Amino acid sequence: MNPTSRNETITKEIFIECRPETLFSFFTDPDKLVRWMGRHVLLDPSIGGKYRIDINGSDVAMGEYKEMIPNEKIVMTWGWEKSKLVPPGSSTVEFKLTPKDNGTLLVLTHYDLPATEIASHEQGWSHYMARIQSLGQGQDPGIDPWSEQAMH
Repeated sequence: MNPTSRNETITKEIFIECRPETLFSFFTDPDKLVRWMGRHVLLDPSIGGKYRIDINGSDVAMGEYKEMIPNEKIVMTWGWEKSKLVPPGSSTVEFKLTPKDNGTLLVLTHYDLPATEIASHEQGWSHYMARIQSLGQGQDPGIDPWSEQAMH
């Protein structure tokens, strides 16, 4: 890391009452991923495989899978299709799944975000972490309210 770079990191932790294997599938199975994030999801969950998450018809997250340890860790590049600030491949998201008590501790770390983009991504991940938590615990988070509105 270059100490003079302006890029910053977001970290979020959430406890979900489900097994790591269950949670892992929410990142690798498009039918499950779309239940907590986006309205159209395409993914190839393999190293170097690409994904495309259409949030609302205009905001589209894209990137590729960099590292996958089944039921433990997923690392993917992250960016937005039309964004100049956070273009695809410009930042990295890591999800770590650690068994804890009767569930899983999910730790999200989003690296290399421009300082100006921290607030919107903080808000975004808070929104989606709550949705994956309810899904993991057997509730239906319903249609994503954000899928109906443009964010940028």
